Amino acid sequence: MAPSSWRPKLVLASASPRRLALLQQGGIEPDALLPADVDETPLKSENPRQLAKRLAREKAEIARRAARHSEGLREAFILSADTVVVAGGRILPKAEVVDEAAACLRLLSGRAHRVYTSVCLVTPKDAVRERLVETRVRFKRLSKDEFERYLASGEWRGKAGGYAIQGLAGTFVIKLVGSYSNVVGLPLYETVALLDGEGYPVRFSWLNAA
Repeated sequence: MAPSSWRPKLVLASASPRRLALLQQGGIEPDALLPADVDETPLKSENPRQLAKRLAREKAEIARRAARHSEGLREAFILSADTVVVAGGRILPKAEVVDEAAACLRLLSGRAHRVYTSVCLVTPKDAVRERLVETRVRFKRLSKDEFERYLASGEWRGKAGGYAIQGLAGTFVIKLVGSYSNVVGLPLYETVALLDGEGYPVRFSWLNAA
């Protein structure tokens, strides 16, 4: 008997092309994108882990409410994530202007930093499952030319910590301990494990992947 063509729906609560590409790498195609606009300012005394978890939960909840009011997505899984970069005890911003990116690069140059991503999954029955993943990254000491040319590239725009490891900034990385995909924005192993553990058919499309 041929396998059933039915599968539950999946909503990705993100507009990030990087998170979408990582899911697609794992053979998972969301049925809808419902990005949530949340204030990412840390609360007073909030540490990086708490910030990542809170923002991922808030994004998931906003998308969940929208999906439950949509005829085709009422019983969908909702997946969200938030990534936080920390250097020298400081939570770095998602750089939007060149001065922010420059400040991030100065902190990252020649030292180690940590990247936290919290993944939040809401099941069709509204159970909430979470995973927090930490990766340690060390940058080389950036030369003046590298510093200026990276800023000129614009690749940093909208990226946590002011860099994209999957792009030009990958040439700055001396050492990485932990999940590479976590630094890109979605720890793939942990995300697939969450989905799989809650009954989402993560390998549904693998037969036709070749």
